[in-house]
Amino acid sequence: MQKIGFAEALDSIVASDPRYQRDAYVFLRDALDYTTKQQKKTKGASVRHVAGPELLEGVRQYALKEFGPMVVTVLSYWGIRSCEDVGHMVFNLIGAGIFGKTEEDSIDDFKNVFDFHEAFVKPFEPAKPPHPEVPLGLPAPKLS
Repeated sequence: MQKIGFAEALDSIVASDPRYQRDAYVFLRDALDYTTKQQKKTKGASVRHVAGPELLEGVRQYALKEFGPMVVTVLSYWGIRSCEDVGHMVFNLIGAGIFGKTEEDSIDDFKNVFDFHEAFVKPFEPAKPPHPEVPLGLPAPKLS
């Protein structure tokens, strides 16, 4: 049996599971590459396998780096709204023979690892003002 390439695998995956855009899978592959490179920098050795939570952390870092404050908009457009969505995409790629897995890997590895709002919106929210809020109904203090 001939191994299919990434492009052909994506055609098949997107046709059978239209929840996620094709570009989302390209991003996921790039995020996996980013994750393995980051692990090599910190661990010094070659990385053989990336577990679900490790991949999600790499996805988080890579998405923030690539899309900045637009990260939620881009991921949502592609159909990615939670860690579980990333897990479904990973297992679609495993099913197509593009990604590998160990006996310990499970779709449950991707459940509730982090909250998308906390991970992708909070870093770009303005800081709280240094002074306490003025209660409603009271005049604002005069600044000289």
